[in-house]
Amino acid sequence: MKLLSVVAAACAVGYAAAASLFSPARPPAIPLAVKSPYLSTWLSVGSDGGSGGYLAGQWPVHWTGKTTAWSGMIRVDGTVYQWMGNPGAPNADQVSFIYTSTQSIFTFIIEKKVQLIVTFLSPVTPLDLKRQSLEFSYMTVDVSSIDGKTHDVKLYTDISAEWAAGEQDAIVEWSQDDTRHTAYYKVSRRDQIAFSESDEPDGNGMADWGSIFYASDHGRLLTQAVGQDSVVRGMFKDRGILNGTFDTQFRAVNDRWPVFAFSHNIGNVGSQAFNARFTIGLTQRQAVQFLGAQGLVSLPPLWTNYFADELEALDFFHNDFTNMQSISTDLDRKVAADSIAAGGMNYLAITSLSVRQAFGATELVGNKDKTYLFMKEISSNGNTQTVDVVFPLHPIILYTNPDLLRLMLDPLFENQESGHYPNRWSIHDLGSHFPNATGHSDGSDESMPVEECGNMLIMTLAYAQRANDINYLKQHYKILQQWAGFLIDDSLIPANQLSTDDFAGRLQNQTNLALKGIIGIGAMGEIAKLTGNADDAARYSSTAKSYIAQWQQLGIARDANPPHTTLNYGNNDSHGLLYNLWCDQELKLGLVPQEVYKMQCDFYPTVRNKYGVALDTRHTWTKGDWEMFTAATCPPSTRDMFISDLAAWISTTPTNRPLTDLYDTITGDFPGVLFTARPVMGGTFALLVAPATPFQGKKRAAPGAVDLGGTEGTGASLRRKRNRRLQ
Repeated sequence: MKLLSVVAAACAVGYAAAASLFSPARPPAIPLAVKSPYLSTWLSVGSDGGSGGYLAGQWPVHWTGKTTAWSGMIRVDGTVYQWMGNPGAPNADQVSFIYTSTQSIFTFIIEKKVQLIVTFLSPVTPLDLKRQSLEFSYMTVDVSSIDGKTHDVKLYTDISAEWAAGEQDAIVEWSQDDTRHTAYYKVSRRDQIAFSESDEPDGNGMADWGSIFYASDHGRLLTQAVGQDSVVRGMFKDRGILNGTFDTQFRAVNDRWPVFAFSHNIGNVGSQAFNARFTIGLTQRQAVQFLGAQGLVSLPPLWTNYFADELEALDFFHNDFTNMQSISTDLDRKVAADSIAAGGMNYLAITSLSVRQAFGATELVGNKDKTYLFMKEISSNGNTQTVDVVFPLHPIILYTNPDLLRLMLDPLFENQESGHYPNRWSIHDLGSHFPNATGHSDGSDESMPVEECGNMLIMTLAYAQRANDINYLKQHYKILQQWAGFLIDDSLIPANQLSTDDFAGRLQNQTNLALKGIIGIGAMGEIAKLTGNADDAARYSSTAKSYIAQWQQLGIARDANPPHTTLNYGNNDSHGLLYNLWCDQELKLGLVPQEVYKMQCDFYPTVRNKYGVALDTRHTWTKGDWEMFTAATCPPSTRDMFISDLAAWISTTPTNRPLTDLYDTITGDFPGVLFTARPVMGGTFALLVAPATPFQGKKRAAPGAVDLGGTEGTGASLRRKRNRRLQ
């Protein structure tokens, strides 16, 4: 393909991009229709089998890697070109690609005659729950003449039955009809299995229930057909229109590959653009099973509380394009302006690519009186509402609408406060396989006790601070106090256990994990203060301060050159990203001395690899979310190092799946563990939520053993525990 020099100016989002084919970067995968764990289709880009960033020539895929065939062709003065997928025609000449937080925009020039602009808009409307709850996405196609002449133009697109089932031998059914504003297809798996995924027990599949809709404006220019892929596409190639064929033989996805096609017989096109709009979406009447205060209940998607049925929802969405585009564009502008101000264009390349991925792992369910925001731990194991995945997600939630964090925390509190979890510490997740939030009444969830207690205390306070919701702290004070008590006993000297980086294995005396627990205790001190529990506030705050003093003695290799924190106590040749330090900054606790911040930020450049700083000394891999947490704690020189390295990886990695948070800092490839499309990339917004402040040179807390606070005898017990584990 000829690469024209393009000044890619994203006018809709108000920032200028570089004169290159891809802007602001060439991502590993491009989001096309990304609205939920099950409506999540991407274009693979990276060199490990990707398209290189060209929309034509390769089929889009679900985040699982399964094909969700979506094709587009255009006929200009009798000659046919393909602009999406691989329906069997010459490729149209793509000259630019731009992405924003909510849009992916491809521009084509055809025979120097016609310009074709294809825009995929997956609206993100965090302040408007009605619109955010709809699992629909837009594709718009604008066609105009660029040579001063008129041209005969016809436009074609279809989707295959692969969208409706994750298994190619599954039988699908379909229908075709009109609403007030749209002509649509409805495609469904014949044997519906609610709350089930095609690839269970891995937890990484497409939904076995619900219906896919594909719609466009109806009118005299529109023709349609349903049938075998080669037959229907051949009809357009030969004649430029579809003859209305409706295949009634319901069958398996891979049995003559049924497709559902639209063609716009545009006719003469001049300099004034013709616009065609398409809507693709998923509807389900039940979304999540939840074990809460009312026992086990089935929760509907939130959109069912606003619309009488799926057709009313479809019609509303399709006709609401102007509003959806305006709201989403406002978000695009805000993310662009804030990101550039905070970290430059490299940072914008990271944040804007993370938005749809982060929100695309969530789903609003319930009703107007009791709404929940559930999240799937995409790809790493498929858990529901995993606390240590909600945690790296939560910066983008705070940035866009803090109330959404409450909707994510609510089901975690409700399940445990209703007596459905027997352990003293916080639950790890609400279910092994999304969308089943059935809890762990036997207490057999993956055990990360210090990690999850710290996460819950930190996130609850972070929400209350930004939403000014002290009543929320009062409502959950008892269980927060329970978790803080556990941290008092177990966080300073963590037992051999997992942290959120469980793929690296168990380890005792983890320096970064201990820090999270101590900050959790400090958060409880602030919670107690805000709720008027002065005695508790003094006790928790005193304990956190004394623990931090001891933590500095245990977890810092002071004789190293340069000094730095260790991976685990006493292992002075080790190091790791101290990303939990950001929590102290986020909550404005002032618990950790500024000299620790400075020491770490001075150290990271000394262990930098090609694509960043390794997560710790056990491997050369790192995680992009934790890199951005860490960058947010540092002054511009080190901060920009982290940002530029991650942006360079995004643009050059051979990986071809949605933004992989775990990658190798030397090769840029997968490290043997494939974490793809995960919501944790919402953590890239840490810098926008709580940026670093100039170092003040605050002196280190006094070293040595001090009164540990808490219950009588706790100090001596912990000292014995520390000595025993360090032996």
